[in-house]
Amino acid sequence: MELQESKKVTMEKRKGKKAKRARRSGFSWRAIKRVFSWRAIMKRHRLHMTCASSFKQLSGIGDGRVVASPLPELPSEKPKRGLKKLKSLMRITYTASDFIDRGNHMTPTRSTRENLSATWREIHGQDNWENLLDPIHPCVRREIVKYGEFAQATYDAFDYDSFSDFCGSCRYNRHKLFDELHLTKHGYKVTKYIYAMTNVDVPSWFDRPNTGETWSKDSNWMGYVAVSGDSESQRIGRRDIAVAWRGTVAPSEWFSDMKTSLEPIGDGGVKVECGFHGLYTCKGETTRYNKLSAAEQVMQELKRLLEFFKGRGEEVSLTVTGHSLGGALALLTAYDAASSLPHLDHISVISFGAPRVGNFAFRDKMNDLGVKILRVVIRQDIVPKVPGIIVNKILRQFHALTRGLKWVYRHVGTELKLDMSLSPYLKRDFDLVGFHNLEVYLHLTDGYQCSQSKFRWNARRDVALVNKFSDMLIEELRIPENWFQVPNKGLVFNQHGRWVKPCRDQEDIPSPFGEAPSLHFAPENMHAHNKLQV
Repeated sequence: MELQESKKVTMEKRKGKKAKRARRSGFSWRAIKRVFSWRAIMKRHRLHMTCASSFKQLSGIGDGRVVASPLPELPSEKPKRGLKKLKSLMRITYTASDFIDRGNHMTPTRSTRENLSATWREIHGQDNWENLLDPIHPCVRREIVKYGEFAQATYDAFDYDSFSDFCGSCRYNRHKLFDELHLTKHGYKVTKYIYAMTNVDVPSWFDRPNTGETWSKDSNWMGYVAVSGDSESQRIGRRDIAVAWRGTVAPSEWFSDMKTSLEPIGDGGVKVECGFHGLYTCKGETTRYNKLSAAEQVMQELKRLLEFFKGRGEEVSLTVTGHSLGGALALLTAYDAASSLPHLDHISVISFGAPRVGNFAFRDKMNDLGVKILRVVIRQDIVPKVPGIIVNKILRQFHALTRGLKWVYRHVGTELKLDMSLSPYLKRDFDLVGFHNLEVYLHLTDGYQCSQSKFRWNARRDVALVNKFSDMLIEELRIPENWFQVPNKGLVFNQHGRWVKPCRDQEDIPSPFGEAPSLHFAPENMHAHNKLQV
């Protein structure tokens, strides 16, 4: 009897302590129980990843026609300090349970794509995206994400393994790239791989390991050229050639990025950063993959494709995309194409987290050439503020006086500015690498509505992709960090019971001969290309 009395006293003390903690935090345990009850959770999440009985309501999710109903206020006599934090937790559309595979009971990650044949010029910046970014037009958002995924493919397929004989190459041949990375949904076909080298002297301890005969001691896979198939070209209203550039990965590329002096590339005082331009134009007669520079490889392929499709009487556009260093190379590509390929009907650039590339004269020249440029930046990302992060900020206050200075860097084009703080799924930690991650850019773009609005509640792109190469998702989602990796770090269990490094399939071994551009499509290849269906 005495023991039971002591138990009661202990339980009352515990309840008293809980009540005190709840009062300090500003909300009651009853309120927490109400918010996180199973029925309340199911009511909030039924429209997002699980079908439940409301699939019809999902029909407008991709284009913003579905409007989220306001979250109900917790009953309270007066506002309390802890309610704000609790309310922010309630606004998280997905929880850890949403990332469990439920087979056919999952909703698709994208909505139906509209026909752009009548509006593609406006969507691609004919009027510099005026009245299309704030608030953002759903078609513009989808196009930005599409080209961002093309840029992301250059990271996903890159061979980072320093122990591999093919380190620095693409892990797949160009015919398999989009199949392996689940990008066939966009309806494009890769026609050419681009390789680049640099003339920067890298310290010996940065060299690739000498594990045997490597595929190349000088070059790295830097990107690719792709072209829209027939059905996709019909939807978007023209034949679109896409060029995707990779950002900085190799040590020699980091050293190139650090060279911040300007060098001339044309008349009228046009200058660009010498490190970017050096990587873009460097070549060597003794190399296997860079007897032609990256610039020459791209221009040769663009001329070939343009000649073929113009010969069929088609309208042809060029869209260049890239992240970080890739965004800088995208500008240089567009500059070259606008200067040397007058028969292109439209040239646009969609870059992500790109640094400044040239001076005032370069910016003015790009405007004169009619190149339409959309720069997607994150407010917290430092890369778009360089080179000249300090000097340019000071001189911007004296724009009229500094315009004539040929050594002042200037951004080009229209800016779409995103903010890390708007997504309820991202951590609030200070992480410079995470701020610059391309998957974070695509996540924020997918959730962006306008500069004064919160994160789009019906954003469809897979949230788990954010942690592909980072640790930026909040812990509540329980998505592992840096989850995108080769199983067993590239080792396989062979038939003799040994763990070994596998040989690459012959078709996936990079070959300078197989990638040499031809003057025309082979008839059988062109037939397959024309029959491309998505």
